[in-house]
Amino acid sequence: MAKNKEIIVPQLGESVSEATIATWHKNPGDNVLTDELVVELETDKVTLEVNAPATGKLVEIKVPEGEVVEVGTLIGLIEEGVVSAAKPSNDQGSEAKAEKPSGSANNNTNAEQVLSPAPRKIAADNNVDTTKIQGTGKGGRVTKGDVLESLNNPASQAPAVNPVERVKMSRLRQRIAERLKDSQNTAAILSTFNEVDMTEILALRKQYKDKFQEKHNVKLGFMSFFVKACIQALKEIPTVNAEIEGSDIIYKNYYDIGVAVGTKQGLVVPIVRGADRLSIAGIESEINNLAVKARDGKLTVEDLTGGTFTISNGGVYGSLLSTPIINPPQSGILGMHKTQERPVVVNGKVEIRPMMYLALSYDHRIIDGKEAVTFLVKVKEALEDPRRLLLDM
Repeated sequence: MAKNKEIIVPQLGESVSEATIATWHKNPGDNVLTDELVVELETDKVTLEVNAPATGKLVEIKVPEGEVVEVGTLIGLIEEGVVSAAKPSNDQGSEAKAEKPSGSANNNTNAEQVLSPAPRKIAADNNVDTTKIQGTGKGGRVTKGDVLESLNNPASQAPAVNPVERVKMSRLRQRIAERLKDSQNTAAILSTFNEVDMTEILALRKQYKDKFQEKHNVKLGFMSFFVKACIQALKEIPTVNAEIEGSDIIYKNYYDIGVAVGTKQGLVVPIVRGADRLSIAGIESEINNLAVKARDGKLTVEDLTGGTFTISNGGVYGSLLSTPIINPPQSGILGMHKTQERPVVVNGKVEIRPMMYLALSYDHRIIDGKEAVTFLVKVKEALEDPRRLLLDM
């Protein structure tokens, strides 16, 4: 007799006890191989992949997509055994379902099952019978566009509708919202601004970028210069690298720098650990590795926790100036922006220079205005003369 293997919610990381079933990549009846991706879980920090514990057939999904589960919850069963080559894959199974006779009594039920939230909501609000709509989506799925088209049909008696789509916030997006609001409610956030002439860094990068990539197998970007400049400034103004814990100030004599990265799931801040011990090439390599993991949804909880200071680059989206929000429990965050040519006065003459606005948001409870301004000036000075970074001056 075949033995069933349980699919269990694994440990999710420190201080994380529950997750949401994000996506089942297999349907009941599908064949699976050991360590093949079966389901994705979404926590308030990362998306985790759960792989098959054995080879066989997925016989039951116990918890559907969208449900919240705790560590150790049984969410599916796999019947161990030899995989049949004739068994349809996940996509083939979906097509097989779509090939059922359209006149059967089960077809309406199937149409209701594959209807996604957006078309279901529009159809319900306008009394549309979706079983009478010819779906144009995959496997005959009725899409939002199909429902809207039926409403625009002159023969339809349903009233016109303003198309809207209601989508439940992901756990990551909910957590981002909570943390940012908590940051505003807790910290006394103030921002100070300066601008940096990027001429020297641009010239240095242009001169060495090809040789740098050839030697280190990674592109020479701007972020490594900013990380190095911030570390120098943090060493001189240690309160910007500190945090409040109760009635104490915790001074951190290490430099784990968070680098904000935008993903399709939302903003995440992976950590470059021990950044003060890394070279320019080491920082660029680590940032590249973290960016790839973020893009592929492979970041772990450890990648996202424990930073001491954060750098956010709104310039990649074209932002000229913004006031970033502190990532608690940190006390400071540097906002980079778009480099844009502007007329500036240099030695009594007006010249066109590539300029970038910098913004430092800081917790005024422990960082005084003088310290914040001095920190930003130190960053500016280091960036405008990048040789200072190499000489640690």
